[in-house]
Amino acid sequence: MSADDPLSSEVITLFASITDRYTREYDSAAAHHGLTAQQVKTLLILDEAALPMRRIAERLGAEPSNLTSVVDRLQARGLVERQPDPNDRRVKLLVTTDDGAATAKDLRERLRFARNPLAALGTDQRHALRDLLRLMVDSETGKAT
Repeated sequence: MSADDPLSSEVITLFASITDRYTREYDSAAAHHGLTAQQVKTLLILDEAALPMRRIAERLGAEPSNLTSVVDRLQARGLVERQPDPNDRRVKLLVTTDDGAATAKDLRERLRFARNPLAALGTDQRHALRDLLRLMVDSETGKAT
């Protein structure tokens, strides 16, 4: 970790603490159900809506081919299933089973901080944080003006 001043160092440390807290919660919730963190994230995304694998991969920031084994293991456990898309039968949608929905519900309850890490912030604070984070991201990608 490198920072030019104590304030920057403190902010970087806080980012690391938030990341560690997320990781610990996901790992703990996953372990309770004998899942990996990636399986948990996939299951939680699918619990919101049936999606094709490429859309899930986009939301996870993963390659669809890498997601295949995650989905295969979830399907083998009876937590998800593949169904034809009614609008395009060439596409398979992934959906949670009843067991998958029950597991997702329990996982959400276990993810106390990760479920709503911005709970302590008001709307104006959330907007300000979003704008500052966007500025940081855009400056790294060369978009900032």
